Amino acid sequence: MLTKKQTYTLAYSPCPNDTYIFAALTNGMLRDAPEVRVHLADIEELNEAAARAEYALTKVSYGAIPFLMRDYRLLRAGGALGRGCGPLVVTRPGEISSLDALKDKRIAIPGERTTAFMLLQLALGMRPATVQMRFDRIIPAVANGEVDAGLIIHESRFTYPDAGLVSVADLGEWWERATNMPIPLGGILVRNDVDDARAAEINDAIRTSLRFARERETRVMPYIREHAFEMNDDVMRKHIELYVNGYSEDLGDDGVAAINELFRRARDADIIPSDTALRIILRQAQDRS
Repeated sequence: MLTKKQTYTLAYSPCPNDTYIFAALTNGMLRDAPEVRVHLADIEELNEAAARAEYALTKVSYGAIPFLMRDYRLLRAGGALGRGCGPLVVTRPGEISSLDALKDKRIAIPGERTTAFMLLQLALGMRPATVQMRFDRIIPAVANGEVDAGLIIHESRFTYPDAGLVSVADLGEWWERATNMPIPLGGILVRNDVDDARAAEINDAIRTSLRFARERETRVMPYIREHAFEMNDDVMRKHIELYVNGYSEDLGDDGVAAINELFRRARDADIIPSDTALRIILRQAQDRS
């Protein structure tokens, strides 16, 4: 069992799916759980910090993971992977009619190492002209004509129609048609200085934190509301329902297969290094009583 004498740095985004999963662990609601010191940041900031091995535990994009396997391994719990939850490409009505028409357009993206951008490159078969900006700035940038289109993630999936925008491509649908697999979006990494036995126990604590949220949602919702970019309760709940699922508790064999397929396609497209291999904590700790 973990001792509270050990404190781990834990970084994740302020998005409702992450704060929902980690609320109980972060706020001392779990018996015998590890102590964590939390840092909240946008996903691309987390990707960049992981490149410096800054945090012992961190949420990152699957698009970044191939560049992080020297310093980290992947945990089985706490991530975002599923169906019907992929990034969208949005634009102003009547301007772009298809995915193929995006090839010569200027597209706002939420980060170079995000899974969303990896998927866009795979779907287009090329690297388009891009402008990088934080995810919550993309919808306004498209609406005011600063860029031709925007690659949106997180809460933006639910709010883009309010800005008068339309979806021209659902990259999750593209992925599922191409592979018949769930789409890997983001995962939780553990740094190499945390041994496998301790990492498996941390993995179990994350699963326990998720189950706590499901069973005692009223206890965790204030923490979620405190950090959400979009304060509408309906949007927050839709976000949680879409991105928190069975894969958040454990990747399962099909989840691991989907990650490996994403990496295979990215290797073949020269998006990631040819020697990329997934390092994952395979052993699961026993459920807490």
